Amino acid sequence: MNIIELIDSYQQVFVVCDRNVESFARKIGDYPLMSFYACEQNKTIDAVVSICRWLMENGADRNALLLAVGGGTTTDVVGFAASIYKRGIAYVNIPTTLLGMIDAGVGGKTGVNLDSYKNMLGSFKLPEFIWLYPEVLKSLPRREFLSGSAEMLKTFIISDRNDSYARAVRLFSKYASDGVFPVENADSLKELSALIQEASEIKQDIVEKDPFEKGDRSKLNLGHTWAHAIEWWKPGVYTHGEAVAIGIIQAARKAEELGLAQKGAAEEFGLAQKGAAGELGLAQKGLADKLKADFTACGLPTELPCAESELLPAMRCDKKADGRSIRFVLPISIGKVIVKSIPL
Repeated sequence: MNIIELIDSYQQVFVVCDRNVESFARKIGDYPLMSFYACEQNKTIDAVVSICRWLMENGADRNALLLAVGGGTTTDVVGFAASIYKRGIAYVNIPTTLLGMIDAGVGGKTGVNLDSYKNMLGSFKLPEFIWLYPEVLKSLPRREFLSGSAEMLKTFIISDRNDSYARAVRLFSKYASDGVFPVENADSLKELSALIQEASEIKQDIVEKDPFEKGDRSKLNLGHTWAHAIEWWKPGVYTHGEAVAIGIIQAARKAEELGLAQKGAAEEFGLAQKGAAGELGLAQKGLADKLKADFTACGLPTELPCAESELLPAMRCDKKADGRSIRFVLPISIGKVIVKSIPL
């Protein structure tokens, strides 16, 4: 059964999409459609209410299906609307960004910001299914593609299957060096599609075992404590993925400070010599240096834009803080992370 047959099995179908991909969304089918500018500034409870009001005005009942077409902001906002409209209706994620395909659109986390603090309002609501169509990435701006690449690398740092981390570094560093978009080359698209599938499956496996983030699912927050604080510090300056990349390096440095991360030459990290940094023959002093070299080769930022003390107000408001400590996700090596509470 293809996606259209699955969708058409519902008597009522509604589409909410990012305005940037409206033409693509209209090709899915002749359904009532609402578009909005999917950006951090519009990731608010007002956007959710607007969607719910539109559904009500168009006669959507409790058996309706809602399609979310767009990137992570779209799937977050539309999924939240689906979770509360008439106490919950079915929805499907059709992510159109790399970040959405491997992270934001997978796992059933929905939410919006509150007073610039990230994802303070939200719910857990699993989509009926997720449709992955990598060719739609052809229209994705370079910076947004890089943002998604950071989340993919994050996933493979948590769980490195089939040499996935090194493969992803090779693909993204090649893109950064020669400027050839992976989606525009048949072999690269095949490799990218395989990596998207692997990253999506890793997240889905973790979510199935821990749907409400009581245990291992929290590992998916690697780099996010710093990332959300950076996004709060200067809204709109960094994409989410760029902030996550910086956060992962900070997490690795924190792990080294605590004596948790492995230290030594590149060969001690197993896959380190296969990454871009190893191919360049750079001496590695620790995990943070190895990750920094790889991320830099992939075109991602790695340094905090300000003193960490300036980020503390946001870090103290992080969902993983309890007033006395913050639960940090710390990388120990490629493929292994731990969660550790550290006093504020």
